[in-house]
Amino acid sequence: MNIPLEDLFNDVISKAQRGLGYSNETLADQVGVSAAAVEATKEGATDASILMKLAAGLGLHGPSLAEMSDHAWYPEPVEMEGLAQFNTPYHDMTVNAYLVWDPATKDAAVFDTGASAKPIMDQIQTLGLNLRYLFLTHTHPDHVADIDTVQAPVILISELEPHPAAESFTPGTQWKLGGLTISSRTTCGHSKGGTTYVVEGLAKPVAIVGDAIFASSMGGGAVSFADALATNRSQIFTLADETVICPGHGPMTTVGEEKRHNPFYPEFK
Repeated sequence: MNIPLEDLFNDVISKAQRGLGYSNETLADQVGVSAAAVEATKEGATDASILMKLAAGLGLHGPSLAEMSDHAWYPEPVEMEGLAQFNTPYHDMTVNAYLVWDPATKDAAVFDTGASAKPIMDQIQTLGLNLRYLFLTHTHPDHVADIDTVQAPVILISELEPHPAAESFTPGTQWKLGGLTISSRTTCGHSKGGTTYVVEGLAKPVAIVGDAIFASSMGGGAVSFADALATNRSQIFTLADETVICPGHGPMTTVGEEKRHNPFYPEFK
């Protein structure tokens, strides 16, 4: 079963408005609609002309936003040896964790824990993998909820956002996992030291991004909306278009698909 998109079009509008610090009234005055129309759109109204005005005022790509409101796009499925996604329920949402392994050496790494890491550990046992690392993208509770179950010999997180169960590393650090290379990039803004891990050596490059990017959306800029936008641009959108994006919520996607469909990044359209 397909994992639903994490955000709807109105979630994108709300995240952009909150990130830019606009009240309904300020945004309405700026784009020439009523505050009531802004609120109605955030509640799900799909008036095309209002949607385009709000997109322009919020720096979003209007046609991509309209595409979301029409439920007209969903990323292509990803199936690749050496990569598995695990989606577990956490309160009223779901959260993703990932397993990456070198098919030749069976060396494996887990990325985040999800609400329960038992399915990951079961898969490791089924495939006869050698667990080497647990990498954490950030410390929000849904991503670190089940560290104890993973029982990785090495647990790692950026020094910009330490966790008591993990060793800290300097952003930019690289690791070997059998014949694979894992490198770290800071994608902060949603959290203080959010990290994207880029894996090279499988059939396609893989970027485990935490809550930096979602399919046709992005994590909320709880720490800094401007930093979230900027680090995504510099650290994720500079990767090859074929790079598989593994987000903390919602379906996997690719850099190329996000360039074409993500409203937050109009410059790529």
